[in-house]
This record gives sequence, structure tokens and C-alpha cells, in this order.
Amino acid sequence: KKVSEQYSKQWYQRRVRGVTNAVCQNLARNLMESPANHMTPRLFVEAMQKKVSEQYSDKITVVVRDKEWIMEQRMGSFLSVSQGSDEPPFLLELHYNNTDSAPICLVGKGVTFDTGGISIKPSKGMDAMRADMGGAACVASATLGAAALNLPINLITLIPLCENMPSGCATKPGDVVTAMNGKTIQVDNTDAEGRLILADALTYADTFEPSHVVDMATLTGAMAVALGGECVGTYSTCESLWSALEKGGYISGDRLWRMPLFKEYGDLLKSRTADINNISSGPYGGSITAAKFLQNFVKCKSWAHLDIAGVMDSTASFSYLPKGMSGRPTRSIIEALKLLSINK
Repeated sequence: KKVSEQYSKQWYQRRVRGVTNAVCQNLARNLMESPANHMTPRLFVEAMQKKVSEQYSDKITVVVRDKEWIMEQRMGSFLSVSQGSDEPPFLLELHYNNTDSAPICLVGKGVTFDTGGISIKPSKGMDAMRADMGGAACVASATLGAAALNLPINLITLIPLCENMPSGCATKPGDVVTAMNGKTIQVDNTDAEGRLILADALTYADTFEPSHVVDMATLTGAMAVALGGECVGTYSTCESLWSALEKGGYISGDRLWRMPLFKEYGDLLKSRTADINNISSGPYGGSITAAKFLQNFVKCKSWAHLDIAGVMDSTASFSYLPKGMSGRPTRSIIEALKLLSINK
């Protein structure tokens, strides 16, 4: 009888976890699939405020930072992306604390529509850039999942939100901007904008003295070329963090694959007019050089960057995912957070 009761309890717990993971991934999918005029930075903020107030008001605190605050923090890299749009930028914070340990920071790219700016994209397929906030959708949904499962962790989720639009006010190729940490950046390609908003968000994440930092973004087409849609390209400076992410992907069936962070790739980002260039001087290894760019803005010793461009939509051979935006790797992140909560 005791064995039967124990089995029933385990089965129920696994069922609850499975349903929670699925609900959270579907939330990420819906956010990503929303037309850009229905999911502006402000509307993304309002959607999360509504979701938290309805279901998680006793567990999650929502903090909304406006343009004035972003300017006060001297987040010039973030602002350089948003300045071409009439839609104001926001930095959305979700705080979930169910332990006394140091926080884990999740950071998600929230470009709610990406035209490429002055370095404008081809018109064909540009409508899919409504999902360029996939990183934001996934980290927000994973945070709700952690709260729903009452994971014993301290979680701070940071989401820089803006549009990347061409206009008379937009950043021009060759402009030099200054990030929150004081580094100057030569912006030679305004379509390499995700790393610019993440740079300031990652710098801000370090102010919380986190134990781990995990960022994710639909960052580079190079990652889609390298790995396709079968797994998420992952960069990490910490073996234990990578182990949790890899195992989380194994448990969920939504796999991650580790990529290199060799010093030589960072050498390709040298600039003649600033501390660093936002694009590589060479044509190859684009996802790796983007990760090396981000590494310049991270002090935390345990950091991981997930380039989710290749898994943005459902092109892989997963029969349970219908056509459209995928919401990946939300379930893997929830499983990884569970593992980190056990091993903290």
C-alpha cells in the first residue's frame, strides 16, 4: 500500500510538472506569434502584468522601468536600438523569491519587431520578426513556471523591450555608443541589435550579485545555419551551469548543444574607433562572435548564453509542435532551474 501511495504521489507530481511546462511553453508560443502591432513593448509589459496579477500576485513582483530610468542608468547601448521607434522602450523585471540564496538571473531579448534598422532586412520573411522577442517570451514563461511549481530558488528575470526601426532618429552604421558599464561600441550593423540591448541588461544583472546568469535571444542567423532547428546552441563559462542546462534539455526532450568561447573569436570584434565592434571583421562564426561580444558585459563567473534563432519556429522534427513559433526552450529552462534549485 505504501509503495502504491508513493507511486501515485510521484505520478501526480510528474503530471503537474508536465502540464505546467506545457502551459508555459504555449504561453511563450502565443506571445511570439502575436502580430507586432498587438505585442509592442508596452503591450508585452501589460500582458505580463495581467498574467501575474491573475495567477501569481502572491509569488511574483513585477517592476517596470521606463525610458527615463533607462536613461538614468546610462544604458546607451539599449537606447541606441530603441531610438528609431516611436514606441518607448521598457526594462521589465520579474522577481520570484522562494529561498535565501543568491539570485539566478534570466535575461531575455525583447525586440518586439526587428526591421534591422538602417541596415534594413529584406522584405521577404520580415513578418517573422514579430518573434524576435522569443528570448523575452521564454524567460518570462519560465519564470511563471518556476513560481507555479514553487521551486525553492531566488529568480530575477530581466527583459529589455523595444523595437528596431529605421527613421531619421535611428542609429546609423558607424555610430559609437556607450554601454552601462562604460564600454564604447562601434555599431557597424544596426541589424546586430539584440546584443546591444542584452549588453546593458547583462551589466544590470551583475548588480544583483547573482549565482548564475542565463540569457537567451533569437540572436543570429548563423546559429540557424550551424545547428538548424534540432537543438539550441549554448555557450557557457561554468561546467555546473552547463550540466544543469544540458540535463534539463535531456529531461524535456528539447536539446541543447554546447558551443565554443575561444579567445580568438573575440579578437574579431576589434574596432578602430571604440572599445569593441558590434559585428565581426570576418564572415564566419557569427554566432560565436556574438557570444564573445556579450561576454564583455558579464562579470558573473557562471554565465550561459542561448542563441535560440534556429529554434524560433517549428521547423524541426517534433511531432508535438504545430506549425508556427515554437516557444523553445521554455521547458528545458524550467527543468534546469529545478536542477539548480536542488544543487544550490
